[in-house]
Amino acid sequence: MTIHVPATSANLGPGFDTLGIALNLHNKIVIKKSSFFSLSIKGEGSNIKRFKKSNLFVKIFYEVYEDITKKRDDFRFEFYNNIPISRGLGSSSAIITSAVAAAYAFVENSIDKEKILNRSLCFENHPDNIAPAVYGGFVVSLVENDKVYTLKKEIPSFLKAVVVIPNRAMSTAKSRTTLPKEYPLKDVVYNLSRSSMLSAIFFDEKWDLLKVASKDRLHQDIRMSNMQELFTVQKIALEAGALSSTLSGSGSTFFNIVYEDDAKKIANILKTKFPYFRVEIFDFDNIGLKVKF
Repeated sequence: MTIHVPATSANLGPGFDTLGIALNLHNKIVIKKSSFFSLSIKGEGSNIKRFKKSNLFVKIFYEVYEDITKKRDDFRFEFYNNIPISRGLGSSSAIITSAVAAAYAFVENSIDKEKILNRSLCFENHPDNIAPAVYGGFVVSLVENDKVYTLKKEIPSFLKAVVVIPNRAMSTAKSRTTLPKEYPLKDVVYNLSRSSMLSAIFFDEKWDLLKVASKDRLHQDIRMSNMQELFTVQKIALEAGALSSTLSGSGSTFFNIVYEDDAKKIANILKTKFPYFRVEIFDFDNIGLKVKF
């Protein structure tokens, strides 16, 4: 079995823990039945010893697989990782969703994306990354009574993502501890209005309104203050013509939506200004998680 799972960008500014989008950047996992357990890692994380000693994918896979089958079989796991780790591009959600999908697929010889998404919620209690990882495209999600409700919109090919990946990581768990426990009502209303408008923009394809609707008052500035260069990344990207420029998840990556005709120009400007950061242009992924038997 081979699984492809996309990188994702969450929040998109004001849509804290709610909005997400999938990128055409994938991890590939090959799983084979074997007479003994083994694993190998190539690409991102291959030099991190704890990923071999205590592998999150393997842990989740066996938890779900044994829950379904009531037995433990041996497999060989081969990881080909392209999603940067701890950079706000959904590497953890990619692991979680693909592990759950693999366990179900081995037993049922098919994938039920709704079932995969809701089981993934047991391991990641926010749907903003796991939903686009499973479904692809732009998704708006909520959780009610431990069930994820998601609406999806495919992204047209004339839109691209210009992604700025710093050379330093930012911990999601640590960054959450810096956020306030309470917010002024005016800031909450500010985000609600923009998150609502942002969702409508994607479904109605009014792309020129993204710039105003992607503003945030709840989390971005606080998180970006840990890496001051990110304020300059955002300013330069917007001045260069990006439709929106937002912190990807909790960072440190910055995520820019641009028109295809502007992508190279904006990417080159950012590369020149930030030569020690990685700047990439990606298509969007409208399919999400894929399993090939």
